[in-house]
Parts: sequence; structure tokens; C-alpha cells
Amino acid sequence: MFGRPPKKSDNTRYYEILGVPKNAAPDDLKKAYRKAAIKNHPDKGGDPEKFKELAHAYEVLSDPEKREVYDQYGEDALKEGMGGGGGGHDPFDIFSSFFGGSPFGVFSLNLYNTLNIFRFLMCRKGSKSGASTKCPGCQGSGVKISIRHLGPSMIQQMQHACNDCKGTGETINDRDRCGQCKGEKVTQEKKVLEVNVEKGMQNGQKITFPGEADEAVPNCSLGYPFLYLLNPETVTGDIVFILQQKEHAKFKRKGDDLFYEHTLSLTEALCGFQFVLTHLDNRQLLIKSQPGEVVKPDSFKAINDEGMPMYQRPFMKGKLYIHFTVDFPESLAPDQCKSLEAVLPPRSSPQLTDMELDECEETTLHDVNIEEEMRRKEARAQQEAYDEDEDMHGGAQRVQCAQQ
Repeated sequence: MFGRPPKKSDNTRYYEILGVPKNAAPDDLKKAYRKAAIKNHPDKGGDPEKFKELAHAYEVLSDPEKREVYDQYGEDALKEGMGGGGGGHDPFDIFSSFFGGSPFGVFSLNLYNTLNIFRFLMCRKGSKSGASTKCPGCQGSGVKISIRHLGPSMIQQMQHACNDCKGTGETINDRDRCGQCKGEKVTQEKKVLEVNVEKGMQNGQKITFPGEADEAVPNCSLGYPFLYLLNPETVTGDIVFILQQKEHAKFKRKGDDLFYEHTLSLTEALCGFQFVLTHLDNRQLLIKSQPGEVVKPDSFKAINDEGMPMYQRPFMKGKLYIHFTVDFPESLAPDQCKSLEAVLPPRSSPQLTDMELDECEETTLHDVNIEEEMRRKEARAQQEAYDEDEDMHGGAQRVQCAQQ
């Protein structure tokens, strides 16, 4: 119990965690949390600590009473017990409530998989006889009101779910409880889903199982803090699997086409090559150049019907593109240069005479990273423009001061 109002502490951090302004509406809070929680969920490689922070911030700001205390007195007041405390709920429970109680996960699927899921179903009885009585603790409202004295002429009124009936507003005699749901009106069912990933399906494509989601958000007897039964007349939601394409070490997919990187030596590029390409289905493809063909650096060649199967047209396939790079030698010995000059086309520019060479100035070539060099030049130009702008405005201010 507080003898005087608590000192004010930080009351902006939770808004910053969710990335919303302090006057954000409940729907904006929900959207911000949903987006950030999906991005930072540990099952998707996110930061577990960031995920917990998001859940805690949303838990506080989505509760009108806790948000009022936080806005007025800050984070420390919640830690001291005002507004019912700062939380403590499992962040995965909070996340699950956004998706019909179903657990969130990224499933790695081959062409055909069988997955076990657990879903929560409503028990229409709750009692053997079907009878129930109004909860005497909350008079059937499902909630209780408690009052806390904060100091002289200061009280705090709080509303919370009734512990006697777990927020349902009714109670069932222990002897009359349903043997299946134990009077909780919700049961857990294990179900096997057969997920068939058809050939040619794309990254992000959805596989939907209509009506297979939970009929109720799990209750406290199963380790959850609240019980919310959905309207029995509403159509049960769907379970949706979203395909996520796993990166391959050698192949890259673009739609129905495949891309493959291969490096040739200079000899192979000029004199011909052949190599074995192991395809995704482990077939061995012989890849070779035509007699006398020269392969230029950064060139592409295509093989028809060796790409990905087309969705719902599995006998049709895209193309397999091979991107060739040429590995040039670092240097050549003088005798190697003479041997190459003997077989290669003549130089494009004639040899200069001694007199012509005497009239020229010697230069030295050095290696450069052109991208890095251009970035440095651009940064330097921006800095010079900024300095010039500063000098111009500073000079104008000094002239104005002198005139005054």
C-alpha cells in the first residue's frame, strides 16, 4: 500500500519498443505488436529477448488500467504493484492469442508430410446434466472489482477475471462435472494433418485446412491464464501453412527457372569444356561446349525443360540457366606469352617504334576496387557540398550581424 503517490519514472520505453506514438489507438498497438512479434519470433530466428520485450510492452499498453498507470507514473509504478503489476504472462501465450490459440512455427516440408497438431475444442456440456449455476463470487458477470488505497483521498479501482469461475460467470457442482472436460468446457484434441506440397509450388504459397483451427482459446487449467470460448455459431477458423523455400548451395530459383553458377578456367573458355552437373533430383547432366566455341566471361547459356516443374502442370518445366565466369591467371611467363601470340589473333594495335616510344611518357597501372573508389568519391563530394553550404550560411549570418 502506498502512503504517497510514487515517483515518476520512464513512461516512453514501451511505446518505443512497439514503434508507436504515445497516443496510439488499441488497433494500432495490436498491428504494431503483431508485425514485430512475427518478425522477432524465435521459431523464425528472431531474438528471444526482443520477443519477450514486445510481449511485455503490449501486455501493459493493451490493458487500459496498466496503460493509465504507466503513462502517469512510469515503469517503476507497475513493478511496485500499481495497475495489477507489470505482467508475467508467457510471451508465447500472448502471441498465440493472435492466431486462434494455435502455436506458431516454421515447418520444413518435403513433397509430402504428416504433421501432428493439438487443437482446443469446445465441450457443449461442461456438466453431466448440462446444468450450471450463477457464480456467487461475481454474480454471473465473470469479473470482480477490487479497490486499492494509494494514499490520502486516493484510491484505485481494478477489474480482473473472477478466480472462482475463471471468468465464465457460472459454476458447476464438482460431482456434476463432465468427465471429458472436467467442467472447463474446453478439451484438447490431437489431430494428424497430411500436408501435400505439390510440385511447382512457390515460396510464400499457402496450404489451407478449412475449419481445423481451435474452437476456443486455451484455458487456465491447461496452463493458460484465461478462458475465452468462441461463439458456437461462428465458423471455426482455418489452419494455414505458408511455404518457405530453403536456400540451396548451388541452385537459385526464380519462378519456374533455375540458375546455376559455374567457373571456367581460361583454357576451358577458349579451348572447350565439359563437366557433370548433379541436378536437384540427383540426375547427372553432361554439360559441354561446341567444338571451336569460345565462352565469354559473364555469359549465360540455357537448357530447356530442366528448370522447376510448373504448378499444376508438373510435366512442364522452366529453363535451367548456367552463368559462366572465367578465372583468368594472375600472370604469364614470357615464353607462355609467345606461345599464345603464335595461335591467338594478332594484337589490335601495332607495335610502336623506338622513336614513337621516346615521345611518350611512362605510366604505372595499379589495381583498384572501382565500387569502393566510387563510394569514397561520392562521400567526399557530399562532404564538400555540405561544408560549402555551411560556409555560405555562416557567412550570411556574419554579414547580417555586422550590419546590425
